[in-house]
Amino acid sequence: MASLAAHDMTPLQKERAFFFYMALAILAAVVAGFGFFFAIGASSFNAPLWIHVHAVSMTVWVGLYLTQNALIYRGHVAVHRKLGPIAAVWALWITLYGFWGAAMVVQTGRVPPFFQPSFFLMMDWLNLVAFAGLFVAALRLRAHSDWHKRLMLGAMINLIAVAVARLVLPILFDQRGMWLVMLILLGFFAAGMLFDRKERGAVHPAYFWGAGALVAWISLTFVAASLAPVTAFTAGLQG
Repeated sequence: MASLAAHDMTPLQKERAFFFYMALAILAAVVAGFGFFFAIGASSFNAPLWIHVHAVSMTVWVGLYLTQNALIYRGHVAVHRKLGPIAAVWALWITLYGFWGAAMVVQTGRVPPFFQPSFFLMMDWLNLVAFAGLFVAALRLRAHSDWHKRLMLGAMINLIAVAVARLVLPILFDQRGMWLVMLILLGFFAAGMLFDRKERGAVHPAYFWGAGALVAWISLTFVAASLAPVTAFTAGLQG
């Protein structure tokens, strides 16, 4: 199927190809963001073990997402479904570990210099809430493939905010650069909307849920980070 010319593909094949290529774009964004951090010396292999565990866990997750889309692209739907429970367990793992890891970053004084600790903590936690919410919705709607694949894409677009921020924040050196990160990620949603408009005649509502979650958690971060209970909790973590 991969060798078919675009004009020879059925609508279903075109849609499967689109989501596979979006998964590749997400992989490229992750590699670029974390690769850039490594290139400028902001990351190294001398980090504590718990950071390496987080890095490996997220790498496996991105690999699972790409694999799942590749399986559908190639028509291996049965294998995709068998791998689904493993992906679900792994999504739970990265979410729970991510909550703990963000707190550990604050506690050990490893917050990047362009973030206030309370902002960083709220940003990471709310990002994980958005990811988890969209993922659970996608899981519950797995029998409806149109919703499932778009909610999963939305979950991934939200999750890679951390990678895109690594490209933007070292240049702007200001946490307000997260607004630019939001605009960049909305571009991913725009790509999906444009594809739907062209191939389906209308934008699927799942994209509005994904994009809305992105705008909501970034906006809420700016509000929540300065609240007294949040700053007090963050100060407590810092000792």
